[in-house]
Amino acid sequence: MLTKDDYLTFRRKFEPQPVRLVLVAESPPKNQTYLYNPAGRTNEWLFTALMKQLGHMPKTKEEGLRELQRRGWVLLDATYEAVGWLGQQVNKRNAIINRDYPLLVTALEELSPDRNAAIILIKSNVCKLLDWRLTRDGFNVLNKGISVPFPSHGQQLKFQTQFAPLLKMANL
Repeated sequence: MLTKDDYLTFRRKFEPQPVRLVLVAESPPKNQTYLYNPAGRTNEWLFTALMKQLGHMPKTKEEGLRELQRRGWVLLDATYEAVGWLGQQVNKRNAIINRDYPLLVTALEELSPDRNAAIILIKSNVCKLLDWRLTRDGFNVLNKGISVPFPSHGQQLKFQTQFAPLLKMANL
């Protein structure tokens, strides 16, 4: 099983300078198909959805990750404890996200010390839990009550239609 340090090692290889857009999702997946693992497949749910938003169809995952980096995009997770195994136990998932909120704030401050990077929250519980808190704490959250679903299990089109206007607001 991968650790938080493993996930951060993968991500740091592709962190942009400067960071223009931060995507905050729930947690790394239980099945370890982590976005920043360059050995992964180009048809992973989130990777595919982001590449569509970029209008980029890479031949390899590393090529796509380099495009995210070039555009100034980075993904953080609200927690690095995989909570997908909790299934419909939303209260437990949310408790873990709330517990790790200070760690998320620290990571956001490291990536965007002036808190000017645009933030788009992904997954309904992440949007509900973090939109108001991050906004209150001075971050540039674009959702403003708009819930962007995770792009899997029939939610791909809804992801595209909810994400695209937020991306346009970011003016990237």
